[in-house]
Parts: sequence; C-alpha cells; structure tokens
Amino acid sequence: RWRESSPGAWSGVLAGRVWTLRQERDRLWYTVYDDEEEDGGGPVEAAKSQGAETDQILREYFQLDVGLRALYRAWGAADPLFREVAKDFPGEVASWGGRDACPASSHRVSPAGVRVLRQDPVECLLSFICTSNNHISRITAMIERLCQAFGRRLCCLDAQPFHAFPALSALAGADAEARLRALGFGYRAKFVSGSARAIAEGIGAEGLCRLRAAPYAEARKVLCALPGVGTKVADCVCLMALDKAEAVPVDTHVWRIARQRYGAALGGKSLTPRAHQEIGDFFRGLWGSRAGWAQAV
Repeated sequence: RWRESSPGAWSGVLAGRVWTLRQERDRLWYTVYDDEEEDGGGPVEAAKSQGAETDQILREYFQLDVGLRALYRAWGAADPLFREVAKDFPGEVASWGGRDACPASSHRVSPAGVRVLRQDPVECLLSFICTSNNHISRITAMIERLCQAFGRRLCCLDAQPFHAFPALSALAGADAEARLRALGFGYRAKFVSGSARAIAEGIGAEGLCRLRAAPYAEARKVLCALPGVGTKVADCVCLMALDKAEAVPVDTHVWRIARQRYGAALGGKSLTPRAHQEIGDFFRGLWGSRAGWAQAV
C-alpha cells in the first residue's frame, strides 16, 4: 500500500495514519499527516506527534532492532549460495528523524539491508488472501479498491486519497461478499468476507495479535482454520505479522529452488502440507531461527 509520491519519497498508511518516508544515505525522514476529519489532513505538529511514539512505530514496522550484519554473516557461513546472493543486498546503517528533526535528534539504528516488515495482522491476513492465483499489480489494485470501498478516508495528498484498512466489522457485513465481487475480487470475495466474519465472531483482532506470543505451530493452525487460508498464506502471515521469523512460506518457486539449487529431494509430485513442512524444516535447518528472513533475501 506504499506508493512513490515523488522521486525517492514513499507515502502510505501505517498505524491508522498517512506517512511519507524519504531516505537520505543513512537517515530516514518521515512526515505524519493528521486525519482530515480532525485537523484537515496536514502534517502533525512536532509537539503533537509525540516523536518517541512515532519513532517506535517505525522501529517496530521495519524491525530495526534486528541486527542484520550478524545474521548475514551466519547465513553466509552456513550457505555459500546465500553468501553469493547477499552481495547484491548489503546491510547499511540506517537512522531516522521526524519532519522537523535536526541531526541531533535523529537516531542511528542497526543495519538496514533487506528487512521483513512487521505488519498489522488483520491487514496482512486479508491482503494475502487476495494473492491467490494473482500478480502484484493486480493485488495492489484490489487492496486499494478494498480500502476505498470499506475503509475510512484519512487524508488526500497531491489529489490522491488515502484510506485506512477496513475494520473487520465492515468486511463481515451481510453485503460484503457481494460488494467485493462487484469490485472484481471473484472467488476471493467469499474468503475475505468469510475470514473477516470468522475472526470478528471468534478471537477478534486482539486475539489475532495475541498469536504473536503463541508458538509458531499453534499460530499456523489457527490461521489455516480460516476460510481461504492454506499453508502458504498462513506462513506469510506468521512471518510478516505474527513474529514467527522461522516461518518459511513455500510455493512452487521455493520448492524448485530447494530441489535445483540445494539438491534437496523434498516433497512428492505436488505441494502438500507435508511437502510444505519438509521444505520449511530444510531451510530452518540451514538458516536457523530466522530462516524466513534469509529466504526474503
């Protein structure tokens, strides 16, 4: 849901606010915009933005406390193929500052490199349901239509409106599936509205967040019980929203890489749940407890 709003600047929605991020060498600068219903959609004033809080939101979103240099060294030592590929994605020192911050108030953090975002669990889950038999540009357009139709408008930047991701209640309504089909979601409409309803009537958004503290296998089991959620989608959500860095999402491409590049005789003629487990276990054995991060590189 991030778009390049100007050369080198990216705007998107995070934690219910619209942000613009811009990186200059080792520093990341941000502007946070207020809700247009509250303050006209302008940049939040420094005293109001609570800089420490906004810094922490970015720190958690980019998982900046994870030191990539040490991980790169460990993965490279264990895997010559990783060591070769990682040359194209070097870790860099990153820091960030608020809109009106001076160098003295910006913060230097651990290496950047290729990072796994820590996304909102509801948004991550329902977005990944839309990825079934789909491609990036179409998925992006579908999520944008979803937010415009069901989400609250936050503000408008350069004539482009930004909307919050819809609440579960909005997507669990009786007419949600029909509206999603009209928006071009096809068979995925049933799964998006069905999963939203199952969560809303079951563990709730808070319960989904609490899966961050649950064991990986338990979290994946809960997700796989939802409409339209298979092993791969569950692993994507575990990795990108539920703090399961060991989760390795497996598709036909990952399966092929495991066979052709690593010589791993895993799985049968199709990607069964057992094959998913075997391939994930193989890469966890190779890369360790943050195997999902290594796979992202």
